[in-house]
Formats: sequence, C-alpha cells, structure tokens
Amino acid sequence: MFNADKMNEISNKIKEVVNNSPLGDTEKNIHALLKSIFTKMELVTREEFDVQTEVLRNAREKLVMLEKKLSELESKTK
Repeated sequence: MFNADKMNEISNKIKEVVNNSPLGDTEKNIHALLKSIFTKMELVTREEFDVQTEVLRNAREKLVMLEKKLSELESKTK
C-alpha cells in the first residue's frame, strides 16, 4: 500500500525528471494524475488501516461478549 510519503517521493522523482526536460510545465498535471490514480485504486494510509483494524478488533470482542450473554440468558429461560 502507498502512503502519502511514498506518493510524495514518487511525485518528487517525477518532478526532477520533468524539470530537467522540456516538460517542465506538466509538473502539476503529473501530480494530479498520480493522486487521481491512487484515489481510484482506493488505497488507504497505514494509519487509516491500523485504526480500522482496531475498530474491527473491538467490534469482534463486543460480539463475543454479547453472544456469551445471549447464551446465558437463553440457558436461564429454559
């Protein structure tokens, strides 16, 4: 997965190549193109991924706890 730093690194390398060529005016277009491509790929940053992993872990723990409580309540009603 690409993060913002990786995208900036790739963009900076492209800028260097462009600045040393007659394509100097296309710098902004290349950056916008890369950003658009990464957005379409629906990539997320590592931080976003870690946050969502933690949210999922907490949800699973709550589900296990609720299933246990439900089982206890069902056994009491029988």
